[in-house]
Amino acid sequence: MSRAWAMVLGLGLAAFTAGVVRAAPSDPGEAAASAASALEAAAVRLDQAEGARDRVKALTETVRAYEAGLQAMRDGLRRVARRETQLTTQLKAREGEVAELLGVITTIETSTPPVLMLHPSGPLGAARSAMMLAEVTPGVQARADALRNDVQEVRDLRLLQQSAAQKLEEGLQGVQAARAALSTAIADRQDLPQRYTEDPVQTAILISSTETLTGFADGLALIAEANGIETTRGDVSDRRGDLALPVEGLLLRGYGERDAAGVARAGVLVATRPRALVTSPTAATIRYLGPLLDLGNVVILEPQPDTLFILSGLAEVFGSAGQVIPEGTPVGLMGGEAAASSAILSLSGEGGGTGRSETLYIEVRMENSPVDPETWFRTGQGG
Repeated sequence: MSRAWAMVLGLGLAAFTAGVVRAAPSDPGEAAASAASALEAAAVRLDQAEGARDRVKALTETVRAYEAGLQAMRDGLRRVARRETQLTTQLKAREGEVAELLGVITTIETSTPPVLMLHPSGPLGAARSAMMLAEVTPGVQARADALRNDVQEVRDLRLLQQSAAQKLEEGLQGVQAARAALSTAIADRQDLPQRYTEDPVQTAILISSTETLTGFADGLALIAEANGIETTRGDVSDRRGDLALPVEGLLLRGYGERDAAGVARAGVLVATRPRALVTSPTAATIRYLGPLLDLGNVVILEPQPDTLFILSGLAEVFGSAGQVIPEGTPVGLMGGEAAASSAILSLSGEGGGTGRSETLYIEVRMENSPVDPETWFRTGQGG
């Protein structure tokens, strides 16, 4: 090899390796595969729930399992898509340098052995060139191996995304079936204690004469007093500040924060996914459920005397006023249309948006006055 060729090869290798930082070892594919397993486990739960002694509890757990599996699949595919984009971009950026190196290597391989051994400086120059070539060759091989691994990883990630589409579709169908079965099971349920029987006429009069959520809550207290409804014996004061939110979601607006219209409300707003399951955070009496004002469907729960949890913005509600329900009992579903598998895959590829298009408003009232719900619920923000 001539000194010129040796310098070209050495400079080419230096340029090829300079500034290239290999991504930290990670396995987004493993996350997506784990999510697929979670969806398969949820499907098994759905089959087993049919024969469960407490079908409502079993189906609630099934819906939760599906929701968790679908969320994990979304996150896993998002990581897969980001990794694929990163690798593809890196490979694209190195095309010119790779082509240059391939040209040098091809020239070396096509030169006849006698030419390779000749050097203008004689035997000493030839020996030095051979030493340079010996030092450069392992580096070239290492980079070739790294490139081959990256290309193979891109192929594997693309195959993973293709196979995930079927798992997603099965998961979306499964959670839809589980929600329908849950709704039926709740409607058929006969084992819940009834603290009182609602008077539909009184409730209708209260609704027609109410202009605010506060006025309605105050009216419920007056009706309970007038009808001599027995005071609940519940006490969850020791769990204050440690309750899970009634729905899986993210805090969108805090207590007293103003919205885009400049209106401050005495509750918090939680962003949720379409058709998310809403459950009672504690054992409680259902004081009201149904449409109210312009708030959509509202559920009002009484976990202990003089304390109300008010949930509004649901599309469907489960149960009836006066029922005493255990902790974790489904009280409704959020609205919206569940995303199709193609939309989820597209969202994962873009890596943008959260898909939390629905909002649940949560208000807590103690002794007929609103308090900050974050003093009761774990929201990931505040106290």
